[in-house]
Amino acid sequence: MQGKLNSNTTAVSRKGVAGWMMFDWAAQPFFTVITTFIFAPYMVSRMVEDPDAGQAAWSFGIAIAGLFIAVLSPILGSIADQTGSKKKWIATFATVKILVLVSLWFAVPGSSIAWVIGLLCIGTIAAEFSIVFNDSMMTHIVAKKDMGRVSNIAWGLGYAGGMLVLIFTVGFLAGSLDTGKTLFGLDPLFGLDPNFGEDARATGPISALWYFVFIVPMFLFTPDVRSKLGLGIAVKRGLSELVSTIKEVRQRADIFKFLIARMLYQDGVAALLVLGGTFAAGVFGWPIIEIGVFGIILNVFAIGGCLAAAKLDDKFGSKWVVMFALVLLIIATIGISSTGVGFTLFGLVQLSLADSGGFYGTAAEKVYLLYGVLIGLAFGPVQASSRALLAQSVSEEEAGRYFGLYAMSGRATSFLAPLTVGAVTVVTGSARYGMATLVVFLLVGLIILSGVTTTKKS
Repeated sequence: MQGKLNSNTTAVSRKGVAGWMMFDWAAQPFFTVITTFIFAPYMVSRMVEDPDAGQAAWSFGIAIAGLFIAVLSPILGSIADQTGSKKKWIATFATVKILVLVSLWFAVPGSSIAWVIGLLCIGTIAAEFSIVFNDSMMTHIVAKKDMGRVSNIAWGLGYAGGMLVLIFTVGFLAGSLDTGKTLFGLDPLFGLDPNFGEDARATGPISALWYFVFIVPMFLFTPDVRSKLGLGIAVKRGLSELVSTIKEVRQRADIFKFLIARMLYQDGVAALLVLGGTFAAGVFGWPIIEIGVFGIILNVFAIGGCLAAAKLDDKFGSKWVVMFALVLLIIATIGISSTGVGFTLFGLVQLSLADSGGFYGTAAEKVYLLYGVLIGLAFGPVQASSRALLAQSVSEEEAGRYFGLYAMSGRATSFLAPLTVGAVTVVTGSARYGMATLVVFLLVGLIILSGVTTTKKS
């Protein structure tokens, strides 16, 4: 996979690079707190009476959002290449995302989750579109040889930001339904009542404020490409160039194989992250605090995984890091999907039913936690090094359209994994069998990626 490095990358100040990295710090709470560990599990387990039905509905919602992202990302990326500027696109979608997050406060228990899932779909689409443009900026602010390291450190910063918001939520906002106290033994701030889901609902406005404040450094300090064309002309040329890009990428065999591989394994990774928290809530009946602590543990290991991957990427290359991370995720997915009360590995290993009390009191919960640690170590590097692998392979002038295809490859079948999970869950009546189908996406993606040839970074 070869590409041209734009000479401007060496002239960007450290402050400019740091501003770009802060985007991940600002954006991550939406994924950590809203769609994974706090709000989505609340929506699935407390807004509806049947958690399995809630997970199925949420899976279908994710599928719909993924379809929109897959179709529109490459179009927007091509248009952005023609206009040049990326920041104005990020600002537009950031505004949509913030409005969605603030609206989540009104998702009261007992109300229909249909409109809430609709809002989350819109928020997810806006979040992913802004990531397309932010990722494509890397080609003109980071030297090719540094992309793997910088990308992994930025991703680690993102997990740190998400973890801080998560700690704040379970430590100061989320009260136990039994005691009314938070993880730190305090009364919830602002008088939030967990019986009305106010602890979970508050994460929407809090994540909105976090995003608004910490995205500012990127706008202030990170250089953007000057606008080249007016929007009308850019749309026409962008759409025309998209068609040629789709034809062109088939001639660039290694990039094409990489995008196909990512299309599959990213589908599995995304579904695993979004559905993992709701799955645990359904299997073990974990309340918000316990799910939140689980999320904190995963994020601690995710930060460590990204920092380690930053060094490994420099030494072995981005492809090696992605493949190793996929192996860990396959093992972890088999583990969590096969674990239930009193057993793991689909019953081949029986576990004690004794409950020691407190967090993760049963043997099955502790085993689930160990599988979660593997996910924490791997899910950051698999995404950060994938981003670097593409950035190393394309020039600045084509970054927008190729990162649009990159987003499409991560979403083209993104409806398929959650749809499969939801369908298998409905047919079998078991969320466990639904989650197990994610192994197929990860494994096939790994096999295809192994055939991609990469070149030495310079």
